[in-house]
Amino acid sequence: MPEHSGILEEMAEGKAVFWKNGGKPPAREVLGRLPIGMADVLEAEARLNRFAPFIRSVFPETGEGLIESPLVFVPAAKAALEKAYGKPIPGSLWVKADSELPVAGSIKARGGIHEVLKVAERIALEAGLVQEGSDYSCLALPKAREVFSRKEIAVGSTGNLGMSIGIMASALGFRATVTMSRDAKAWKKALLRARGVTVVEVESDYSEAVAEGRRKCEADPDCHFVDDERSIDLFMGYAVAALRLKRQLEEAGVTVDESHPLSVTLPCGVGGAPGGITFGLKSVFGDAVKCWFVEPVQACCMTLALVRGTPEVSVKDLGLHGLTEADGLAVGVPSALVWGLVKDLVDGAFTLEDDELFRLLAILWDSERRKAEPSAASALMGPIVTGGTPQTNHVAWLTGGLFLPEGIFEQMLSRGRELLGK
Repeated sequence: MPEHSGILEEMAEGKAVFWKNGGKPPAREVLGRLPIGMADVLEAEARLNRFAPFIRSVFPETGEGLIESPLVFVPAAKAALEKAYGKPIPGSLWVKADSELPVAGSIKARGGIHEVLKVAERIALEAGLVQEGSDYSCLALPKAREVFSRKEIAVGSTGNLGMSIGIMASALGFRATVTMSRDAKAWKKALLRARGVTVVEVESDYSEAVAEGRRKCEADPDCHFVDDERSIDLFMGYAVAALRLKRQLEEAGVTVDESHPLSVTLPCGVGGAPGGITFGLKSVFGDAVKCWFVEPVQACCMTLALVRGTPEVSVKDLGLHGLTEADGLAVGVPSALVWGLVKDLVDGAFTLEDDELFRLLAILWDSERRKAEPSAASALMGPIVTGGTPQTNHVAWLTGGLFLPEGIFEQMLSRGRELLGK
C-alpha cells in the first residue's frame, strides 16, 4: 500500500491505500487549541449516568442501565489474521465489541442515544418532570411520554445511527422519523418500523438523505434534527467511550504509555463516531495512543479529506461511485466539523476493498465466534496495515452486528469463507 506518492491516483483507481499523518503536532498542543475539552466529555458521561435508571427500566438487558460493550482479548483472531495474511502482528490484539452494544447494537448507540437523551432532559426540565437529583426512571411513566409525544426527533442515516435514534426516541415516547439512503439494508428498515419509527426512503446517497431529513425538520419548531454531519452532541457521546475503555484496560491490567502504546483502528463513515472516540482517546492517553481510520475504497471521503487537507471533497471528485457493502460507511462527503477537530489528532487512515471485509468477518467468526457487520470487521485489518512493537496493544473497534439477521449473516460468512479459500 502506498503512503504518499501517487496516493490520489491509487484512490481514484479504487485501490487500497495507506496514509500516515506525518509531522502532526503533539496531541496536548492540538487539544489545547480546540474549542472543546475533557469537561465536555465528563458532562456527557454524567448525563448518561443520570439516565441510567430510565434505561434500566425500559431496557432491562442493560443491567444497571449502562449501555456498554466488552473489551475482549482475541489471541485466536490474531493467529488467524497472521495466517491469512502471512504477516506477524507485533503485540496483542483486542476487540472493543460495540457490535454487541445493547439497545441499538452498534457504535451509534453512544452518540445517537446521548443526543436523544440530551433533548429529552431539556424538555423534561422545562416541563418540570425532573429536577436536579431526580430519579430519571420517572421518564418512563405515561405523564412523561405524553409530554415527549408532542415532539419529533428526526435523522438521516444509512442504518445504524437511524436505529439508535429511532429506538431510543420511540422508547421515550417521541415521534421518530428516520430518512434512509439507498445504501440502508432492508432488515434495518424493518426493525425500525417494528419499533414504531417512521422510515422515509430516498433513492439517493447518504448526504442527500441527511439533507432531506434536515429540510423537513427545519420547517417544524417541534422537530429536533440529529445532524450526523454537524452535531457536537453526537461527537461528545462518542467521546465518552474513551473513559469507558480506560477503565476496561485498567481492569485487564493493560498499561498504556509511550513504551506500551495503544493502537486503535476505527471504521469511518462521515467521521462522527471515530472522530469523537479519537478526541476522547487522545484526551485521555495523549500520544501514547495511535488512532487509525479505515474506509471502503469506494467511500473513502475522510481519507480523501485528510490527504487533500480540506473537508470540501467528495468521492465523486475521484470518479468513485460511493457504493459499498459496508452500508454504515457508505458516505461520499465527510463531516467538516469532525475533520476540523481531528485532522491533527488522527495518526492515519487506510482503505479496503469490499472483499476484504468479508474475509475479515469470516476470520473473526471462525476464530472467536463473534458476529460483526462487514463495516465493523474492517477494523481487524488495522494491526496488519499499521504495525507496531511487541509492547503494542491493538484494539479493533467493532462497530455493529448485534441485530444482523442470522440468514443474512450466514450468507456473508459463506462469502468470506469462499474468498479465504475455505
